[in-house]
Amino acid sequence: MQTYGIEHLRRKLAAKQSRVRLRYRYYDMKNSFDTTATIIPPQFASLKAVLGWCAKAVDTLADRLVFDRFTDDDYYLNELFDMNSRDIFAGAAIKDALIAACSFVYISSDETGYPRLQVINGHEATGVIDPITNLLTEGYAVLERDGRYAPENEFSSLSEPTVEAYFTAGRTEIYRRGKLSETFTHKAPYALLVPMIFKPDASRPFGHSRISRSNMALVRSAARTLWRSEVSAEFYSFPQKYVLGLSPKSTPFDKWKATISTLLRFDKDPKSGDHPVIGQFQQQSMTPYTEQLKMFASVFAGENGLTLDDLGFSTSNPTTAEAIKAAHENLRLTAQAAQRTFGTGLKNVGYLAACLRDRQSYSRTIAKDVRCDWQPIFTVEPSELGTLGDAVLKIQQAFPDYFTEDKLRRLTGI
Repeated sequence: MQTYGIEHLRRKLAAKQSRVRLRYRYYDMKNSFDTTATIIPPQFASLKAVLGWCAKAVDTLADRLVFDRFTDDDYYLNELFDMNSRDIFAGAAIKDALIAACSFVYISSDETGYPRLQVINGHEATGVIDPITNLLTEGYAVLERDGRYAPENEFSSLSEPTVEAYFTAGRTEIYRRGKLSETFTHKAPYALLVPMIFKPDASRPFGHSRISRSNMALVRSAARTLWRSEVSAEFYSFPQKYVLGLSPKSTPFDKWKATISTLLRFDKDPKSGDHPVIGQFQQQSMTPYTEQLKMFASVFAGENGLTLDDLGFSTSNPTTAEAIKAAHENLRLTAQAAQRTFGTGLKNVGYLAACLRDRQSYSRTIAKDVRCDWQPIFTVEPSELGTLGDAVLKIQQAFPDYFTEDKLRRLTGI
């Protein structure tokens, strides 16, 4: 099988890195937006507008993808996951895959030879994928960066890799400061770097990000609306006033005191007897900004299978369990598709970890009967249990012994 080498994979990662890091910035709400308005005074440039809609789109789906366990597990894959903090590991791999389209699981051995599973985010690893198995024939990952790599500048181009790993079938090479430092051999027939992919297809085998181009564009537009509303709020708080008929020779008054004062005194002109006329410009309304923000929220919700309630806009819709599920039908379908693709990734992780643990080059057929069980996408409410119980009873009467404990667990989460 052809191999491309570590230099090729370094260039491949560098080509995709900036786009993936951009999506992490949107998730962390550190993204910027262009202020296209030229009539707003420059002193208002310091006002910031931040929206967490991209994080909401990711977290709403990730929180419903709860991996439960493997069934028909003849090779003790559950034990491998339990020894590697199953809940934290699976949740981190899924969330990173939703943000970056693909995350990676680095499989290595501890001092006793038992497999360790480590999640590596999408902007620190890449590889050459086998489209049949969705396993990597060749992989590359950045394991550590230099001292300039810190939480506050984690996406800075100044940070350089200090520890890298190059993966091939049966071999893992560790590079320190660009030089080969250690080599580990194993029996696994694929690279010990497993991709976890969200929505793969033929043109994009490494998947699609939940933070799409349209989501980023909508968040930028909504953030500009918020920014403009912040600027307008300054004028909304203190509407402009005017005075007509003052003599040019009159004593100037303090404009700030005149703005906030509850009582102003203006004397008549002693010669003509005229007096100044005081007025106020029409107060600016914040309603257009609210309506525009709600419009962007509606489009964003439609893009991601959410509702306006999810984005903080209260509606008059009923909040029963059936109504909530009906409103999130698109989200449910997306979650079901994600369970299928992530289930394949988790089985691949377990398969290669079993090869490493047992020091055997197993065939992939050992995982063909293994099934990934997930917690229900929507929690079964107590009010639904009665209806569900009646349905189960009728099916059981028609097909005795159809419902086993495992099937009821998948259906209800109990």
